[in-house]
Amino acid sequence: MEIRRYRKTPVKNESSLLVGVLGGMGPEATVDFMSKLISFTPGDDDQDHVRLLVDQNPTVPNRQDALLRGGISPGPVLADMARGLEAGGCDFLVMPCNTAHAFQDDIKSAVDIPFVSIIDATLDAAKDAKCVGIIATTGCIQAAIYQSVLESRGMNYLLPSDAEVDELTRLSFDVKRGNKSDKIRTDMRRLAAALVERGADLIVSGCTEFPLVIQAEDMQVPLLSSTDELARKTIAIARGHVPLPNS
Repeated sequence: MEIRRYRKTPVKNESSLLVGVLGGMGPEATVDFMSKLISFTPGDDDQDHVRLLVDQNPTVPNRQDALLRGGISPGPVLADMARGLEAGGCDFLVMPCNTAHAFQDDIKSAVDIPFVSIIDATLDAAKDAKCVGIIATTGCIQAAIYQSVLESRGMNYLLPSDAEVDELTRLSFDVKRGNKSDKIRTDMRRLAAALVERGADLIVSGCTEFPLVIQAEDMQVPLLSSTDELARKTIAIARGHVPLPNS
């Protein structure tokens, strides 16, 4: 009997880099990031898409507690996650959580592969704005995660008031609990619009829970989703359109 031998079909994206995702902060925000990677990737079949290794770890200690109330630092857990992803063969790391970037030094010092910042990815897309308005949680604002990068780039920005930040934080936890009601959307849109009224000509959605509720069509000025911008940067790097940053 004749044995037929089939030629192996080359994988179209065999040169694509393997992306390690530090996820679970929160779980739905990580899934949203993965969904955006798929929807933003042009292609005709499975092989056109970016390969991921995802550590979906919802047990990472609470970032707000660590930054605001002296709670357990998530740094060691994030470092362990990073080491595991590097051992799994990942070429670079991303993390679809803004506030957790307060602990990015723990990640960077744990591995030899590059870590791509959601903050840098988002502000790269905001470079033409005259005044950036930031909506984010209390931990993110208190840790000056966005402010430090904005200032290093010489960019003008506006922050919500303390009361508004408290409300944004509450809304983010409502979304984590599965509440994506019209009221949540209305409240979030009102808080973003307040920054526009004060002079912001672009709003950065600096929490990956926020894009689960508020969309660009909700605003009269451009609204940048940090989730979307990290997804775009991840695709560009993985497919070789943008060089890997220095580790």
